[in-house]
Amino acid sequence: MTSTHAFWLAGRQATGQDTFDVTSPWDGRLVGTVAVPTDAQVEEAVAAAHGVVGEFAATPAHVRAAALDHVSRRLVERTEEIARLISDENGKPMKWARGEVGRAVSVFRFAAEEARRFNGGEAQRLDTDAGGAGRLALTRRFPKGVVLGIAPFNFPLNLCAHKIAPAIAVGSPIILKPAPATPLSGLLIGELLAETELPAGSWSVLPVANDRMPALVQDERLPVISFTGSDKVGFAIMDSVPRKHLTLELGGNGAAVVLADYASEQDLDWAASRIATFSNYQGGQSCISVQRVIADASVYDRLVPKIVAAVGAQVTGDPADDATDVGPLVSEDAAKRVEAWVDEAVRGGARLLAGGKRDGASYAPTVLADVPGDVTLSCEEVFGPVLTLRRVDGESEAFDAVNDSKYGLQAGVFTHDVQAAFRAHRTLEVGGVIIGDVPSYRADQMPYGGAKMSGVGREGVRFAMDDYTYERVMVLTGLAL
Repeated sequence: MTSTHAFWLAGRQATGQDTFDVTSPWDGRLVGTVAVPTDAQVEEAVAAAHGVVGEFAATPAHVRAAALDHVSRRLVERTEEIARLISDENGKPMKWARGEVGRAVSVFRFAAEEARRFNGGEAQRLDTDAGGAGRLALTRRFPKGVVLGIAPFNFPLNLCAHKIAPAIAVGSPIILKPAPATPLSGLLIGELLAETELPAGSWSVLPVANDRMPALVQDERLPVISFTGSDKVGFAIMDSVPRKHLTLELGGNGAAVVLADYASEQDLDWAASRIATFSNYQGGQSCISVQRVIADASVYDRLVPKIVAAVGAQVTGDPADDATDVGPLVSEDAAKRVEAWVDEAVRGGARLLAGGKRDGASYAPTVLADVPGDVTLSCEEVFGPVLTLRRVDGESEAFDAVNDSKYGLQAGVFTHDVQAAFRAHRTLEVGGVIIGDVPSYRADQMPYGGAKMSGVGREGVRFAMDDYTYERVMVLTGLAL
């Protein structure tokens, strides 16, 4: 039996008039029933957040840091329970769910550390010209206002953490909307925040339906929007509120480049292993999962069978089993979409080297070669356990192939050549270049975001804190400098 999960309205638990069920994508069982806030309750949360803007901004850093530290510690204490919750609502294998909890622990810890040193002030002498004699500028950062955080389903805990923790660190009230398919992890963060001394109204977790978001997006009391999701929805939000400050973390079709110098058996074994793992982790439902492999012709024929074998070794099945590497997608509809895209590519002439089969919400780890450039799989983000292989002649052609995409989130380049690494960093039109590994590496403290249709702005705790604040300068006059 499952009880109804209340939502968090201005720091307190509440229930509305309606509920919805959260079910497991693996076996369809009921995971939880979630209360839905009414329009009046959403308005109450927004009004409370807007009303506490000044108070929360003035909250001492040690208070905000202590709250963030508390959440980090409590996540550690409840790791196994929370990992099970993530796995149940998302279908993520337990090995990856535990890793997600660990990352969220770090996000809140990093935010606590940054809260203690953020906004220390920068002094600038202005007497570099005669008109500035005796003048000193002091620059500090102040919150822009309430943050509306819109989180996706694929990392239901950690990407909620990336919205909430930086906002609390800078003293910005936040209203979090978790994904409708996976709201329970976000609600659990609310449970931990409720154990802290943060001001009432400074945070809410509201599991509202997607069709109720336009009203929140348009609300002038919410000047900052942090959205993670599809490029279609993200840029629609941008077009609807061009005067708001937006951070958009959108799609990608991550490329792993294997250059000619990465040629020993050990090199290729490592590359194949990493590519196989990170084209399939989270069921391929990560914006930086490996979707494209672009390999130099001199290593291609040796690399391909290693990749196919490594993909074949991925253990699929029940996400509750610690041995499982690849679980289901978030829904059967998502798996059917992946199936349709793969079938289209095969009809267009692609060679299926592994996988290509669907079972309910699960899709087998799949490898294709010779994929035509005009099929959907070549142009869009598959968001599933599917990998395409391409042979190229030389570094220049490889980098051009990476850039031949509307997306530009991250790329991985397998090379030992430091000069090639710097050329990749200069040439590739992406937000992050990972040398010697797949594009799927992310440390939660580093700047994370993309170019082109992959979004605007950066996450990563300190960088999100910059996004949520603005510089305000004060000039002191008549000083004996």
